[in-house]
Amino acid sequence: MLIDFYQRAKDIIQHASGRATPIRIRVLGILLAKQQAVSHEEIACVGLGDNRAIDRVTLYRVLEWLNKKNLVHKIASDDRKWRFLANITAQLHQHAHFKCSACKKIICLDDLKTEYKKALPDGYQLEEIELTVKGLCVACA
Repeated sequence: MLIDFYQRAKDIIQHASGRATPIRIRVLGILLAKQQAVSHEEIACVGLGDNRAIDRVTLYRVLEWLNKKNLVHKIASDDRKWRFLANITAQLHQHAHFKCSACKKIICLDDLKTEYKKALPDGYQLEEIELTVKGLCVACA
């Protein structure tokens, strides 16, 4: 039930030492319920309930705040849109993503082992990695 996701979102935000505003709770609750990476537009379509829309700028600011607090992953997509996925562990770590070519679902690949640092020339420092593996998910294969 969606109300359970909102309570969980509120708890997560408060645990991250953040102000649990209704819009932050709503947006994180939507992401927890979706359980896959979704775009700004997809979140906006869900809205605030009661046929009320989420203001575009407010939604952008909430997503940026959630990202800054490591409560969501911000994933670059090949369609030039950002996708957002609830970060259940609230830990920032480098990992790859899998994008289904058919249904466009994006999931985290936490167990994909790579040795990025060894691939860099001496003296180079790793700051960020964006790796997307594309193919068909179980449902579409």
